[in-house]
Amino acid sequence: MSIHTRKSGFDRVFDIANYTLMSLILLAIIYPLYIVVISSFSDPDSVNTGSVWLFPKGITFEGYHRIFMEGNIWNGYKNTLIYTFLGTLLSVVLTLPGAYALSRSDLMGRNFFMLMIVFTMFFGGGLIPTYLLVKNLGMTNTIWSQIVPGALTAYNMIITRTFFQSSIPKELQESAEIDGSSITRFFLKIVLPLSMPIVAVMVLFNAVAHWNAYFQGLIYLRDERLYPLQLVLREILIVNEAPAESTLGASDDGSMLRIAEIMKYGTIIVSSLPVLVLYPFLQRYFVKGVMIGSIKG
Repeated sequence: MSIHTRKSGFDRVFDIANYTLMSLILLAIIYPLYIVVISSFSDPDSVNTGSVWLFPKGITFEGYHRIFMEGNIWNGYKNTLIYTFLGTLLSVVLTLPGAYALSRSDLMGRNFFMLMIVFTMFFGGGLIPTYLLVKNLGMTNTIWSQIVPGALTAYNMIITRTFFQSSIPKELQESAEIDGSSITRFFLKIVLPLSMPIVAVMVLFNAVAHWNAYFQGLIYLRDERLYPLQLVLREILIVNEAPAESTLGASDDGSMLRIAEIMKYGTIIVSSLPVLVLYPFLQRYFVKGVMIGSIKG
């Protein structure tokens, strides 16, 4: 027999206010993205005059056509896929063992090591020392400049260590030691299979970060053949905007300026589409990552 609790008037008012507020926040998040999507294939004049606010007008795919006419875009996609795969793999391989070691109470000096890691979240060497370090290591203008410098982050290390501390019982470790298991074997055979949620979170966090990265390519790469997708799209946009801005006045000029305008929206969609497609299926891992970090410090 089910028991139905009757809500008070205050509870009903609270629910209405809560749903209304959440709906407004959802609208504020989704609407800008929707505008970018419909503006990317709408008539540029309609976009510039503010006529496109609910439905696309004067549908044209000229912006996308101009973007995909560039042969470099496919090379950019390939480079970004390589950087994302190798960068994510290296980050996960370094983060998981390091975080597990820091989670063990029998690690001598673990508080000191943790302090040094947290210190890097607040203080860094800056751009110039970092560039000089990467240059002296011979990584400038190579794929390694996109993978190695950001391979380990303090935030990922902290939430992974927190997961191990809160999810792997100390008794399990003691039992394995009594059975003669080494620390390495215990980590590989027991800890990792029990830690698939945090592995998925780390893969997701690192993959999204590498996919959206452009600043490291801008600083360390000079060879256009090594450019990630974000830099390729930036170059396409600059090349198409420059002639329009330099010779404003001719009739062709207005046409180029219109195309450059819708290309701005098109580049956003092209660069974000893979993440947008995958995000609904992986969203729970983002939430889980946030919750893991809030369980235990």
